Amino acid sequence: MTAVLSCTNVTKQFGSLKAVEDVTLSIEKGARHALIGPNGAGKSTLFNLVAGTLRPTSGAIMLDGVDVTRRSAAWRSRAGLAKTFQHSSLFLSLPVADNVAMAAQRTSGQGMSLRRPAHRLPGVDDVVAECLAATGLSGRASRPVSDLSHGERRQLEVAVALATRPQLLLLDEPTAGMSAAESGRFAELIESLPGDVTVLIIEHDLEVVFRLAERISVLHLGRLLADDDRESIRQNEQVQRAYLGDARPEDLFHPAAGL
Repeated sequence: MTAVLSCTNVTKQFGSLKAVEDVTLSIEKGARHALIGPNGAGKSTLFNLVAGTLRPTSGAIMLDGVDVTRRSAAWRSRAGLAKTFQHSSLFLSLPVADNVAMAAQRTSGQGMSLRRPAHRLPGVDDVVAECLAATGLSGRASRPVSDLSHGERRQLEVAVALATRPQLLLLDEPTAGMSAAESGRFAELIESLPGDVTVLIIEHDLEVVFRLAERISVLHLGRLLADDDRESIRQNEQVQRAYLGDARPEDLFHPAAGL
């Protein structure tokens, strides 16, 4: 399989602090891959390095075989990388459809129009309808984003990302603040995404992680502690110690959660 994302010996240093140190990992096209670790492990820093909002101190990052180490976030977005944020970046006063339409418009290369809404530009309507249907929001298209529940807003962020036609989708704590029911619905949404969309997810909810991810990378103190299939990660004693210290493994991988 071809890697859509490769990080080789990636390090990010802030003064004397190495937030990410010598991380090497590869994510295959179409994979569902999770990045986990205790608080302060370096997950968000590595995500931002991949997205292009930070540049590494050393190492290389490849996107679909192209070296993007020194490329901007905007360039990477045009090359097929999309990222949802831990804190919403939606336009709350605009209708749901318009949020998706603006993303589709940027991808289409059409300039902004002051005379027509974005979703009236050629071809954009179809993209909006497709993305809203894929994320279960077709019935909310005309509502302002401010009317949506927290879970629906996270669904909309995925719709906005899909409108850019990504090959790699980065999800940053997508279920934070959700109820168990909302998390379950969101996991169903991610499971239903097209197989050609590669997903890399940072997530604290391990039920969601072990439900979605085929492969899991574990960061601890900025370094890659483990990178393996989910069953191997579940049994990994180093991972258990990093998360739990002296606590019991069953407190982390609770039988009731099916983990």
